[in-house]
Amino acid sequence: MKPVFLLDSVILIDHLRGLSGATRWLASLREDEAVISPITRAEVLCGGSAGENEAAAVLCDAFDCLPLTAEDATRAAAFKREHGGRLPDAFQAALALGHGLKLVTRNTKDFKERKFHFVEIPYKMKD
Repeated sequence: MKPVFLLDSVILIDHLRGLSGATRWLASLREDEAVISPITRAEVLCGGSAGENEAAAVLCDAFDCLPLTAEDATRAAAFKREHGGRLPDAFQAALALGHGLKLVTRNTKDFKERKFHFVEIPYKMKD
C-alpha cells in the first residue's frame, strides 16, 4: 500500500502522553498507510526519560521514515520564504507535498487546514 499520511511529531508525542484523540487516530490507520520524516523521528526521540525514549523508539520504528533530499531542501526553503514559520515545519510541508501525502498535525498555528489542502487535523486538544 502506498502511504497516504506523513505524521508530524505532535501526533506521536500526544499518543505517547496518553492523549486519546491521537491514540484513536493512530489505531485507525491501516498497515503502511502512514510514514514519518527524519524531523519527526528526531523530535520524538529527543525528549523524555530512558523508559519514555524506549517507547518513543518503538513507536517511531513502527513507521517507515522518508529520506530527505536536496529537492526536499529546495522545496522547504521556498515554502518557508512564502509562508514563514519554522524550518522544521517547512521540511514537513515539503516532504508531504513532494510525496503527495497529507501532513497529519495538530499544529493549527502554522498549518491551517483551510489554507493548506495537504494538511489534516485529526483531533482537537479538548480530548
